[in-house]
Amino acid sequence: MHDALEQLRRRERELEAEVLRLRAERDASVRAPDPGQRTSAAGSDLLFTAAEKTRMPMIITDPHQPDNPIVFANRAFQDLCGYGADELLGRNCRFLQGARTDPAEVARVRDAIAARRDVVVEIVNYHRDGTPFRNELYISPVYAPDGQLRYFFGSQLDVTRFRTEEGKLAESEARYRTLFDAIDAGFCIVEMRFDSAGRAVDYRFLEVNPAFERQAGLGEVVGRWVSEVIPGLEPRWLDTYGAVALTGQPARFESGAVALGRWFDVHALRVGEPVQHRVAILFNDITERREAETLLRTTARERTTERDLVWRASRDLLVICGYDGIYRAVNPAWTEMLGWPAERLTDAHFEDFLHPEDLDAASAAVGRLSEGNILDNLDVRVKTVDGDVRWISWNAIPQGDHFYAAGRDVTERKALEDQLRQSQKLEAVGQLTGGVAHDFNNLLTVIKSSTDLLKRPDLPEERRQRYIGAISDTVSRAAKLTGQLLAFARRQALTPEVFDVARSVASVADMVGTLTGARIRVETDVDPGRAPDGTPLTCLVDADPSQFDTALVNMVVNARDAMDGEGRLSIRVRRTLTIPAVRAHPRMRGDFVAVSVSDTGSGIAPEVLERIFEPFFTTKRVGQGTGLGLSQVFGFAKQSGGEVLVESALDRGTTFTLYLPRVAGTAAPHEPLPEPAELADGHGTRVLVVEDNLEVGAFATQALQELGYVTRWVTDAEQALDALRGTAGTVDIVFSDVVMPGMNGIDLGQAIRREWPALPVVLASGYSHVIAEQGTHGFELLRKPYSVEDLSRILRRAVAQAAAS
Repeated sequence: MHDALEQLRRRERELEAEVLRLRAERDASVRAPDPGQRTSAAGSDLLFTAAEKTRMPMIITDPHQPDNPIVFANRAFQDLCGYGADELLGRNCRFLQGARTDPAEVARVRDAIAARRDVVVEIVNYHRDGTPFRNELYISPVYAPDGQLRYFFGSQLDVTRFRTEEGKLAESEARYRTLFDAIDAGFCIVEMRFDSAGRAVDYRFLEVNPAFERQAGLGEVVGRWVSEVIPGLEPRWLDTYGAVALTGQPARFESGAVALGRWFDVHALRVGEPVQHRVAILFNDITERREAETLLRTTARERTTERDLVWRASRDLLVICGYDGIYRAVNPAWTEMLGWPAERLTDAHFEDFLHPEDLDAASAAVGRLSEGNILDNLDVRVKTVDGDVRWISWNAIPQGDHFYAAGRDVTERKALEDQLRQSQKLEAVGQLTGGVAHDFNNLLTVIKSSTDLLKRPDLPEERRQRYIGAISDTVSRAAKLTGQLLAFARRQALTPEVFDVARSVASVADMVGTLTGARIRVETDVDPGRAPDGTPLTCLVDADPSQFDTALVNMVVNARDAMDGEGRLSIRVRRTLTIPAVRAHPRMRGDFVAVSVSDTGSGIAPEVLERIFEPFFTTKRVGQGTGLGLSQVFGFAKQSGGEVLVESALDRGTTFTLYLPRVAGTAAPHEPLPEPAELADGHGTRVLVVEDNLEVGAFATQALQELGYVTRWVTDAEQALDALRGTAGTVDIVFSDVVMPGMNGIDLGQAIRREWPALPVVLASGYSHVIAEQGTHGFELLRKPYSVEDLSRILRRAVAQAAAS
């Protein structure tokens, strides 16, 4: 640091010397002839000639003409400012000034000219191209022999470079001085003194930083000798610093100073010229660290005996293992707990003793340990010598090229946890089946009562239509109920497409007022943010838009009910890069769209919060809710690759946040397909019906025949393929169930697509894990229960599309 300061100061002195040299050269030029002397007309010619020959930029102005114009400008001045002689002559030199010119300096020049005296100023002028330069301007009057003023003589000195260099030097020196003052380490520069034999006998403090006193415990040392400040300093300190000063070889060492009662970590190096014998010393007080090390060394021997006792007596598995997975040492508990002798384990790989399903987790844990991370509570199964396994919970810490691990037997705990989970599953199944039975019994009651009434003779037509409508509406509610159950179970057959969440929220927000009532104020806030280039981001997701709308409405209705008809409901859409940890799942990183629905209602009690997504769980009174709305939200989020979180506080409101993966691309166009025209009776479209359920197959064929279709019915996929191979040309469309024994409907459709690519296939399903997990593979899907109108419509559309392609 000191060398850098010395270099800055040396460079500053060199710049000052160069400026003085240029000024001397300018003054010499001015003295040939001296413009301050009386001069004749011939002398004036000599003045012009001398000014032309000098390398210094010079001008001559005539104070007897209006506005004191330039009457002469030498070549050096023209080169400096960039203007030719014809552009300069006749003009006042103020035209070279500009916005950065200091008016005070201009005033000094004007006052000197008015007073007929010399003046030297630094003033900012401008080149022809508009760039500024700092000019040291010297102006002097020139008199005739009779004492009359003839001219004003002006010489220029461009000092821009020097002022810039001076600024840089000052800035650099300030920066180094700030660093010098701010560092926590002690720093000083000393000057060594040697005896006639060349042995270091003392040194004087030349400079110290503010941290010096704190690190060394010494104050007011600048200018004093160390023999005066620390009379009993050990000779080795002088010898070390003396060697640095004489040889130029830096020294790094740790040593104690008995006189100060401290230990120091020291870095010493020579600075300045060798003959100056100066040494810069950077040091830190390490007394506490050395004392701690001494204490550790003292107690280490005592603790070695304790560790040996723990190693032998511990009932937990203890092991020292390398990051290559090789056991280096194990304690006797391995033999007592698992039956493995120590010689069988030492130098063996840990994978030889783990259950195959736990190898990946264990390998990943060793990888994290090798990166310096601590391992907490990794549960894996370890084999016993007789082939059984026991659950071991491991904790480990890295140490050098290996790690220490301790494993506790948690087999009994795992067994209890499995029993508890099984009990919870049975409870959930009981609650689910009870809820389903309750709701379906209600629906079946309506259907049964309506069908009984329809059997009465002489029933008026108006009542007949009412009972038929009741049956139809009840079937629709039953279909909705099963759809919610499948959504919760993540078995709903979704129809994903890329759509804009912001647009869907805006559409649903238009109808929210109808759902909530006039006393609930609805607010929407859509802010997906902006890309680094400033363009607005989109809120595109790849999910089922109708299921999304249903989930949003379910959250809105839940918020409405929590506010008892009055309050504020906020719907917010934003982009986020993380999903917080929830329900034992770690935080997820990615690119997500978050849709939040917040209310100012009564909030949710903590003991209820964990159960709100359970099917048929509700805190509402009987008849006010099925308890499936939030279950549908949960199932839709999970099946779409997202998550749903809830935050609530009693009497302060609740916020539900639905997270869905954000995607790139463009939204799918929302143009409804035109419905085909009604088919007349006897149209003759030939349908191969594939349905293993006898009742459904009989109904489908009978209904299609009533509408004028020609049908053939088979009960499995193999029969369907045989029928097509024999009479493929006599079939216009295949209508197949998805869930069938043997080959399912998806596989059948793909086989037909390979062998008869022009033959359309329509699938029907009330539930299929294949469709829920893999989609429809491009086939039209009719969800059960379906109406005759829905069946006819989808068949007509599929036939029309096949004919058009």
